[in-house]
Amino acid sequence: MASRSAGNTQSRRKPKLRSAGRGWRLIDSELDGVLLGTVIALLVIGLLMMFSASYPAAIEDGQKGTFYASRQMVFAAAGLVGMGILSVVNYHIFEKLWVSGTGFAVSLLLLIAVLIPGVGKTVNGATRWIGVGTDANGNGGITFQPSELTKITIVLFFAMLIVRNGHRMNSFLYGVVPYLAMLAVVAGLMMAEPHLSGTLIIGVLAITLIFVGGAKPSHLGILILIGAVGLGLIVLYLMHSKGIGYFETRFKSWLDPFNEELMQDETWQTCQSLIAIGSGGMFGLGLGASRQKYQYLPEAQNDFVFAVLCEEFGFVGAVTVILLFCLLIFRGFYIAAKAKDKFGMLVAVGFTMHIGLQALLNIAVVSNAIPNTGISLPFFSYGGTALMMQLCEMGVLLNISRSAKLE
Repeated sequence: MASRSAGNTQSRRKPKLRSAGRGWRLIDSELDGVLLGTVIALLVIGLLMMFSASYPAAIEDGQKGTFYASRQMVFAAAGLVGMGILSVVNYHIFEKLWVSGTGFAVSLLLLIAVLIPGVGKTVNGATRWIGVGTDANGNGGITFQPSELTKITIVLFFAMLIVRNGHRMNSFLYGVVPYLAMLAVVAGLMMAEPHLSGTLIIGVLAITLIFVGGAKPSHLGILILIGAVGLGLIVLYLMHSKGIGYFETRFKSWLDPFNEELMQDETWQTCQSLIAIGSGGMFGLGLGASRQKYQYLPEAQNDFVFAVLCEEFGFVGAVTVILLFCLLIFRGFYIAAKAKDKFGMLVAVGFTMHIGLQALLNIAVVSNAIPNTGISLPFFSYGGTALMMQLCEMGVLLNISRSAKLE
């Protein structure tokens, strides 16, 4: 009897297993394998494309061919460490006001600092970066983009506030106005850089959280009206500063990128991107065989790395990457739906929306489905700040999956 009792005790202590449709996992003790595998797959393909797409640009800049790729690998390693830590640390620490509030305040201060002359670094007419260890010309060292941090902190801060004020979210005065006021401050600072695409992404994230958090659907019409007014003010400002011809050129460039009058200046990048996509055919030219990356396609390692992927891996490679992003989005929303608490659900929705929306906009820009807005592709485009922040987001999402009731 004693041995049988001891055996029963040991069996009760053994962790229970269940099938989750992706192999066996420990109940409430393992992170989501599908999401982890998808993130790793996207990261590996992204680093591979970074090596291929950035080689000519590095040589042109007087560096070794692997300069950009090796730096990206360092940032990827740091991001993976951050992802690993955040997948273990209880995500409810971000539900504390001093954590999420401090993070949001720091991101606002950095957005202000980037606008201070001598502090912010200007590239292609936009001042979006803070240089650390750079020389007088802004070269060398490490550059940090505050807007990437803001995308994370606004999700965490809004999620925390919504959970605390859940009983008042159906009130427009308390459930919408305070969040819009904070969003207006962030949008104003980012448009001063200017950073239109980042402003749009943060705006969509904030509004999504407001409504998922419990705001009335009837308030959506009011928000649409406010957004239309805000967009109108931005258009008026740009018309005043750049003239009506600016919008006419942008619209014409989008509709007819191969126009001879615009091709040598306004639409050169879009044209080369479309040529790269078309050159790939069904299966592509092969890894490293892209022709457009050789100083034909500007920013091949940044916003237009997807065009190089299409040229080298063709339609099959492009669809594979798109499907991986779709799987990540599906799994992220699935984790949100199964999260054990409202805070986890809101954070999962916010981070999934960020990656999904940014990937959608980048691919749309590269394929000329929408006008060029200058937006990077998650896990692919060159940029240490963005890559580390995205991997940290995935770490929090994996953490939420640990306690979610996944099947």
